[in-house]
Amino acid sequence: MANIRNQYGQVEQQLGTQAVAKTFLSGVFMWMFLALGLTAATAYVVATTPSLTNMLFDANGMTLIGWVVLLAPLGLVLLMSAGFQRMSASTMVMVFVLYSVLMGASLSFIFLIYSVPSIFQTFIITSAMFGVMAVVGYTTKTDLSKFGSIMFMGLIGIIIASVVNMFMRSEMMDYIISFIGVLVFTGLTAYDVQKLKRIGAGVTEESETSRKLTIMGALTLYLDFINLFLFLLRFFGNRR
Repeated sequence: MANIRNQYGQVEQQLGTQAVAKTFLSGVFMWMFLALGLTAATAYVVATTPSLTNMLFDANGMTLIGWVVLLAPLGLVLLMSAGFQRMSASTMVMVFVLYSVLMGASLSFIFLIYSVPSIFQTFIITSAMFGVMAVVGYTTKTDLSKFGSIMFMGLIGIIIASVVNMFMRSEMMDYIISFIGVLVFTGLTAYDVQKLKRIGAGVTEESETSRKLTIMGALTLYLDFINLFLFLLRFFGNRR
């Protein structure tokens, strides 16, 4: 009888841990989708409101405010990463929401360059690719750690090549970078989902730390989606 009670207790504990892990991943995707929604809505509102657009862009290109809006998201990402231990979960949520809105404002230029139907089409393609790779990352039994390291090295290569191409202004190089970018962020999606699944498996109860990990996980997947979308847009976007 005691053995039965002990076994029942172990099963109950395992089920509770699995439930917490699933709640963790659900929270990650919920915050990621919320951030994407805020970014999309902000980008559209800014692009369709002349007074807001003129604050970011003028006849000479990007304004001072435009540069601030463009660079601010990077600063917020660094703030969230460096301040993970010091910031509270509620503060991290507010920073993440602000980051999503600023990203939307900085991405409003795509509505000025590409047609709305092609942006929508690219978003659907990105969603399908992201969804497939997320399922692969969640279900595969293969350890993607080494694969993730390769993708990270590819990301570093993309950054370096993009900086070099700012001076070369090579259209061919731009397409090569975009093609590699699609491959890298497609692979990173599967790797990051598997990594988050493992993190979730280690979360035994909801706490301040687990809530902060949820936001950082959402930020990671958000960046995978946005970058994949922008690289695909170079192939499928119809310029105005």
